[in-house]
Amino acid sequence: MIIGFKTEVKVNKNRCLLLAKHAGTARHAWNQGLALCSELLKHNRANPEDKIKFPTAIDLHKWLVASIKVSCPWYYEVSKCVGQYALRHLSDAFRSFFKKTKGFPNFKKKGRNDSFTLDGSIYIDHRKVKVPIIGWLKTYEQLPQGLKPKSVTISRQADRWFISFKIEIETHSTPKAVDFVGVDLGIVHLATLSTGEVFNGAKSYKKSEFKLARMQWLNRHKQIGSANHRKAKLKIARLHRRIGNIRKDTLHKITTHISKNHAVIGIEDLNVSGMMANHKLAKAIADVGFYEFRRQLEYKRHLYGSKLVIVDRFYPSSKTCSNCGIKKESLSLSERMFKCEHCGMTCDRDLNASLNLEKAARSVVSVCGLGSADASRMKQEEDVSNC
Repeated sequence: MIIGFKTEVKVNKNRCLLLAKHAGTARHAWNQGLALCSELLKHNRANPEDKIKFPTAIDLHKWLVASIKVSCPWYYEVSKCVGQYALRHLSDAFRSFFKKTKGFPNFKKKGRNDSFTLDGSIYIDHRKVKVPIIGWLKTYEQLPQGLKPKSVTISRQADRWFISFKIEIETHSTPKAVDFVGVDLGIVHLATLSTGEVFNGAKSYKKSEFKLARMQWLNRHKQIGSANHRKAKLKIARLHRRIGNIRKDTLHKITTHISKNHAVIGIEDLNVSGMMANHKLAKAIADVGFYEFRRQLEYKRHLYGSKLVIVDRFYPSSKTCSNCGIKKESLSLSERMFKCEHCGMTCDRDLNASLNLEKAARSVVSVCGLGSADASRMKQEEDVSNC
């Protein structure tokens, strides 16, 4: 299985300046290409009879060499791969936009998500990586041996630089303590399992919200571009990085535990983007990380030999009684206990939903006969009947 490997690199002042030059060149190439593509789209809308063919990544790079590099000699101070990959990523972004899977690409700003990609002669030693132009970069941890990645991506978070590349690892099936489990995601408790286990989210943003607001409030009147303004921005970026790291650490621990110890996992296909439209719950939903939870489960099931069943988002897991199967007409978010008027069962709302998700996972496996195959995304009502 091929996964991504990311680690921090040690950089001094000179290396940090060289990495920043590469990131700035990649950002400039992206913005120039995006400006050209935007003008072409405007021209094609205004002149439908005189349409110009939309450029590919190769066309954009030829235009960059002929028009931009002539007036920007600092392009030759960095690797040629920087502009090539930036335009290739821009072409992929427009392809996703035309397929309506993502929005229109945005212009990049200095200091936000700075990154660039390199390929060519890349060598990996025990604790260092050699990349073109830049040379050897030392790391803080031991690197996988026997690898020759085709490309590496170097990115910056606050004042730290990270390098990432793809590695191939062997999957291994771990012994499972539970055959079937349903996982219900929520804000009060991040994950409630049908076995009765409850995992709480880190809620790192909520814990650091006052400190972050204080730092941003103190930075409001500092002159933009001054030394004090840069120092304050760096402190804010470090706090954002800490908030994100705490959230990722908690999600990794929970998803690894679930994938290692449960054979078949049933989880609901939540419409996270639609839920984020609710301004009253958007901050809390983003703080716990619903989408990241599911993304980690989807690739960790291959690592540890478990199966994942994605239940249809319209399946009424919260409104259905897990004991008798009777569906309630309405259930508000303030009702934390589920009370069935038919059989009289009373239990926690999230636990009841997880029990229903476990039943849904069992029905999918039994009807479709998945066996050792992976349970892919399928709808509870339509896909099961078509199997």
